Amino acid sequence: MRIDRADSESELLGPPISNREIVQVVAGDFEVRLAQTPAEIDAAQALRYRVFYEEMSAHPTPEVAAERRDFDEFDRVCDHLLVLDRRRGEGPEGIVGTYRLIRREAAAKAGRFYSASEYDIGKMIDYPGEVLELGRSCIDKDARNTATMQMLWRGIALYAYHYDIKVMFGCASMPGTDPEQHAQALSYLYQNHLAPPEIRVRALPERYVEMNILPPDSYDKRRALARVQPLIKGYLRLGGFVGDGAVIDREFDSTDVFIIVKTELVTEKYIRHYERGVR
Repeated sequence: MRIDRADSESELLGPPISNREIVQVVAGDFEVRLAQTPAEIDAAQALRYRVFYEEMSAHPTPEVAAERRDFDEFDRVCDHLLVLDRRRGEGPEGIVGTYRLIRREAAAKAGRFYSASEYDIGKMIDYPGEVLELGRSCIDKDARNTATMQMLWRGIALYAYHYDIKVMFGCASMPGTDPEQHAQALSYLYQNHLAPPEIRVRALPERYVEMNILPPDSYDKRRALARVQPLIKGYLRLGGFVGDGAVIDREFDSTDVFIIVKTELVTEKYIRHYERGVR
């Protein structure tokens, strides 16, 4: 039996959600909200499996391969943010995008934040106020467009507003495990978006990979930025920073960088605009 599967349909895998007031936005055919049932969480894990293991080149454990679901111990305690295309259905069948959201309370239940296996995140754990770890960002292949990504960010903005999140963080990935393949992008991120010392997270010593590979005057910044993954560029547009050091993730066949976004840099107008959409 999967370690995170509920024993009955009445048992939620994540924290119980009594209503949809925390996150709920409907825009045309699309809706963003938190998962409400084990079936919706199962569908989100199935979507993650299709994208990470079938479409991309992640390497599943025997348990993950047998279930054809991407899951781990964090799925029991996190909140699962969903985007639904209501033309496909208003339940599990409509899910086209998902994000995994882990606050301090959930991390305490799991014993750690997910990113602690790659980075020394003491500065995030000790940060004053509530913090939020973002992870497992995933959109169905035929729904990868600006509208779906914007719906996910609308949900994250509402969630951050509701819980008074002060800083968001997590690992973002570039495909492949050869840092030289991403030399321009990594150098650009380090030289132009390195977090200030008070919030700068560093890769664990045994996993640290140098990001500052190329001299600043040896490459074109615009071309380097074009090589940065769209999700990472999205974080940068929100005023995000990167941590010190990349990490090779063999399981997901990726090169990871640490992202930090202070929500005070996400304008009040942005969050309040989406908060009004709930009412």
